[in-house]
Amino acid sequence: MKIKCGFVAVVGKPNAGKSSLINAIIGEKVSIVSPKPQTTRNNILGIYNSAHSQIVFVDTPGINKTATGLDKFMQKSIKGAVSDVNVVVVVCDITKGVQRTELDLVEKYNKGKIPVVLVLSKIDLVKDEVVFKTLQDLSPIADKCEIVPLSSSKGKNVDTLIEVVEKFLPEVDEKDRYFDQDEYTDKPLNFLVAEIVREKALYYLDREIPHGIAVVTQRFEESENIIEIDVDIVCDKSSHKAIILGKQGSMLQKIGHDARVTIQKIVQKKVMLNIFVKVKPNWKNNLEFLDSLGYNINEL
Repeated sequence: MKIKCGFVAVVGKPNAGKSSLINAIIGEKVSIVSPKPQTTRNNILGIYNSAHSQIVFVDTPGINKTATGLDKFMQKSIKGAVSDVNVVVVVCDITKGVQRTELDLVEKYNKGKIPVVLVLSKIDLVKDEVVFKTLQDLSPIADKCEIVPLSSSKGKNVDTLIEVVEKFLPEVDEKDRYFDQDEYTDKPLNFLVAEIVREKALYYLDREIPHGIAVVTQRFEESENIIEIDVDIVCDKSSHKAIILGKQGSMLQKIGHDARVTIQKIVQKKVMLNIFVKVKPNWKNNLEFLDSLGYNINEL
């Protein structure tokens, strides 16, 4: 039996809705979501499986100017993600309008002979008239890309996007799927645990700490009835540590509680989660530390 099978890079500006879209397509929590820009730091694979296709979506960091070593890693990872894919999906937040960045991306990949799909995300947050007007305004580039307006949170037109992407994928024998059908990401569970803790911390610390934390899983021990996990939240300054801890540890308790609930839903098992806060000044420029987190600039 033949199926459609291939890789799709998902690119766009910070907070365009890339991670939410991946999670909506896969039906599992693959990428973390936060109001903060640059929430996604690694290229994370989300694997969509159906009876007639396997689509490997690559969730990339938001396109941004580089400054720190971490920023440089994220921008290089975008280039790596689109170097060998079958389709590029450019995600645009329709509430902010289609800007020059998105149009340049469409033009760039179209010139490279890569099929492009322009996704207008978050249509549930605007009136139908805005969607219609945006589609009208995009008519000059309709021959360069497919255009799909959708809502990840409502699930509207997500299936349409999948159908559009499948048109551009090669046919292979079913036995030649890249991944087993029960796999939905390439990342190990201890990585997902660290990302979930980071998501909850970003949610609660949105205003207090400007994107200045890393999370590292130090221990992950699984037995028949329980998983014991130790993670470190790493921040730049002692003042940040105090904010993360909160008064009498109240903030850290909220972060830990929400993370544990989410992790338990994924693993379907009781979780004992211990979170420690450590200070590492200028960690985003510490190449050795970045390498330990999996952010190896030289490998890209």
